[in-house]
Amino acid sequence: MVDLQLKPARREKLSDILYGQILEQIVSGIFAPGDRLPSENDICKAFEVSRPVVREALQRLQVDGLVIARQGAGTFVSHKPPGGLLATTPPQQVASVLRVTEVRIAIETECAHLAAERRTIAQLAEIEARQAAFEAALHSGAAGLEEDFAFHLAIAEATGNEVFPAVLESLKGRIEDWMRSALSMTRVGSEERRRALLSEHRNIVDAIARQQADQAALYMKFHLVEARRRLTDARRDR
Repeated sequence: MVDLQLKPARREKLSDILYGQILEQIVSGIFAPGDRLPSENDICKAFEVSRPVVREALQRLQVDGLVIARQGAGTFVSHKPPGGLLATTPPQQVASVLRVTEVRIAIETECAHLAAERRTIAQLAEIEARQAAFEAALHSGAAGLEEDFAFHLAIAEATGNEVFPAVLESLKGRIEDWMRSALSMTRVGSEERRRALLSEHRNIVDAIARQQADQAALYMKFHLVEARRRLTDARRDR
């Protein structure tokens, strides 16, 4: 008898589902930048969910820069995300994908810092080779998913602390979901978008090569923050 390997179905949080539905309405133009969202009470009634679920969804939308809360006035749409975001990621999964950014910033900023301090000549050569492979993939029109993950993993390995690459490997599936969305939009996006991405990678590599730890950490954090903004703000691709 053939062994079957079944993957458990993704179980979405109610707040992520609500996040996705509000996001869809922002992308479609039902709510435009500057528009006030319905009150928490109205959203509770319209979507038949509890107030804690609404608050969690609105908080995530605010963290991701899509809405802004004004004391005593309500919650307003900050900006419209690129339409390609929902073409690459189901709406109910966007919040989960973007949450990975917070973890990556915490882990990979320190990876870049330590890699700059501790990297060997061989490890630097590996980082540069991974970056070259990523650039070649983007220029050829390929997704570059494997090459992008390999680049970040090479930096983690250059820390000299085996726990860092182990953590990235343990999160590989979720990180690749994030990268898949970002790289898919880059592949069909503007040349300016591709140049910005590659410039951010090169800045990280250069700082590690010069063993400038603080700069390497700063460039890594900037890269991850900018990548999230390119996912959520259509203005970043103009």
